[in-house]
Amino acid sequence: MGFFTKPDGEGAVPAPQALSHQRIIDVLEARDMQYGVDDDGDIGGWWDGHLFFFFRMGGQQEYLQTRGRWNRRVGVEQYARVVDLVNTWNSEKLWPKGYVRAEGDVVGVYAEHTVDYEHGLTDEQLDLHLACGITTALSLFEHLDEQFPDEAAAARAADTSA
Repeated sequence: MGFFTKPDGEGAVPAPQALSHQRIIDVLEARDMQYGVDDDGDIGGWWDGHLFFFFRMGGQQEYLQTRGRWNRRVGVEQYARVVDLVNTWNSEKLWPKGYVRAEGDVVGVYAEHTVDYEHGLTDEQLDLHLACGITTALSLFEHLDEQFPDEAAAARAADTSA
């Protein structure tokens, strides 16, 4: 086959389609993933004890963001240490983007993976995006768990007793 030869109809790649709420749900269901939809219509669920949401953003809802929150109770006095750990992660890794917030007396750590799908995406791309967003966030959270083993153990113990 020459460089400019058009492929035949067999094995053709499906055309990208617009990102939609239902398509996200369809991918989660195809993977038998447990999820819920809150009162605002946001799709979310728990993976390894951490809460994740899948947001559509932008003027045409063309951005897909997978956002997870580290489910550990680290005191706000550790804020600078956590910021340093997450900044180091961000400088060494492509995904996810992590950020830290003081939330009352605890430190909140979030991981985000956002992609612009203005021109649509295939089901395979959507599946890959969700898997990448979840697994890379869990890698960041595992890295933080190694730095805060007591807080990680306490969260796991509380999770199993619930």
